Amino acid sequence: MSNRQLLNLAIVAAIAFAIVSSFFTVEPGERVALFQLGRIQGADYAPGLHTKLPFLQSVTRVDARVMTLEAPAEGYATQEQKSLRIDYVLRWRVADTVAYYRATGGQELSADDLLSALVNRALRDEIGKRSVHSIVGSGEDLSKTLIGALEPKVGELGVGLVDLQLRRVELPEELRDAYYDRMRAERTRVAAERRAKGEEEAEKIRAEADAKADSAVASAYRDAEKLRGEGDAKAAEIYAKAYGQDPDFYAFYRSLNVYRDAFRGDRNVLVLEPKGEFFRYFKQPEPAR
Repeated sequence: MSNRQLLNLAIVAAIAFAIVSSFFTVEPGERVALFQLGRIQGADYAPGLHTKLPFLQSVTRVDARVMTLEAPAEGYATQEQKSLRIDYVLRWRVADTVAYYRATGGQELSADDLLSALVNRALRDEIGKRSVHSIVGSGEDLSKTLIGALEPKVGELGVGLVDLQLRRVELPEELRDAYYDRMRAERTRVAAERRAKGEEEAEKIRAEADAKADSAVASAYRDAEKLRGEGDAKAAEIYAKAYGQDPDFYAFYRSLNVYRDAFRGDRNVLVLEPKGEFFRYFKQPEPAR
């Protein structure tokens, strides 16, 4: 291969490299900063394909996903100068690529160190304002207070806080049993109050239900008596009409009903005078005309 051919090949390779170097891609879940001669020219590009100046501009990438910092337990002094051992979990993500790169150089370990220092300082200040009793059982409230105090400071690092949770708060050995007993007594008191309130509500509901049931029964009894009275009146009217049309047949029909009721059982015994009115239709089945 001649020198001219080698030169042409080198030129083609340089052109191809320049073309390839003119593009860069941004993947979902990452942030990109574009540098030119050591200075940031742009940042936070949308996912996809982008262009840059070949050879003059370079790209630095940082992870934009939620990062987790698990801090080991450390001792913190309370208002009474009692030492508590506390560990926490901090979740954060890059919020400002330029500020993040300037503060950490784009290194996650540097960001963890800076965040740990800020959280430890804020936690130490906050624990020092509180008593042991106010800290125990108030982890969520303390976490919200810490996040509110930390957000302006971590913003300077280009970081946004996602969550901060105190995983464990260890009491001093000499106070552990006493505070656990106090916590149990407090929980027992709260449970008793809620149980009493529940019983009160239950009695109220039962009383209301009984009152509604009594009202419903009374209404049903009233309606039943009304219907029974109307039925009796209607029956009396029918009996009266029947009696007026044929008194003898009516008397015979009434006697049959009496016989039916009297001899309904298997062991009924009646002691009556044979000449009594009760046996009238046994002696004279057909009414006299």
